[in-house]
Amino acid sequence: MPLTMNREVFITAAVTGSGGTQDRSPHVPRSPQQIADSAIDAAKAGAAIVHCHVRDPETGTPSRDPKLYRELTERVRDSGTDVVLNLTAGMGGDLLFDGTEAMNRMSQKSDMAGAEERVQHIVDCRPEICTLDCGTMNFAEADYVMVNTPGMLRDMAQRMTDSGVQIEIEAFDTGHLWFAKQLVAEGIIKDPVLVQLCMGVPWGAPDDLNTFMAMVNNVPADWHWSAFALGRHQMPFVAASVLAGGNVRVGLEDNLWLDKGVLATNAQLVERAVTIIENMGSRVITPAEVRQRLKLEKRAPL
Repeated sequence: MPLTMNREVFITAAVTGSGGTQDRSPHVPRSPQQIADSAIDAAKAGAAIVHCHVRDPETGTPSRDPKLYRELTERVRDSGTDVVLNLTAGMGGDLLFDGTEAMNRMSQKSDMAGAEERVQHIVDCRPEICTLDCGTMNFAEADYVMVNTPGMLRDMAQRMTDSGVQIEIEAFDTGHLWFAKQLVAEGIIKDPVLVQLCMGVPWGAPDDLNTFMAMVNNVPADWHWSAFALGRHQMPFVAASVLAGGNVRVGLEDNLWLDKGVLATNAQLVERAVTIIENMGSRVITPAEVRQRLKLEKRAPL
């Protein structure tokens, strides 16, 4: 199919993530204050949306403590910086085993929670957007399975919709898009539909351009979409996403490096993305324009 370049692009900054990056760069934020400050800096650099996880402030390990999410969201909101807040709901589905001869029981290192617990911070904090990892897959990091059954996804998505939060579908492979279409067909996910194409995450869709275009071609024409790739491919995929008609995501969740041997900050990665987008002849749009496009509403937490 012919490409239709996106001339009005929004940038999402994924500022910390839940991967084991906390000791690989001093710029990866840990505490709610550090995460909020990094998100605010990214917004000032041109990100219309900030996608946030929380971490244990002392160890930097991933957390889903609702109190940490509340502090983070209040700090961002109280800063006076206009930015669309996007919180993850991906925690609580991490299944691990104690070796290949102990597959009849899950490891105590697993983090498995019910639907209500997995979305509680979304219901309480009322961000404009939250994520829904729309399928189950093997993850290379720590040799675990990200578990999202059809029943769990229906339950979580309905709770998100009922709370008035816009769902961002996270699609790590074409099957995830297939099921996302089913959720839309069932009316659980409402228009306008927003999807993030997650490229190069082992063992999901690889980040070659043929696979990327297969993912793009599986996104319905009336959906809004964005994409990212990991590591050194982060910036090339900024250009690829714009060229293919989409929006972009950058940030330390997906890539720690600005250049070879140079560790990045979130703001620097956003600035680099802005330069690429503008040099392609497109315009980076504002949070207010994103809200209008996606029919978002800023709300206070409960």
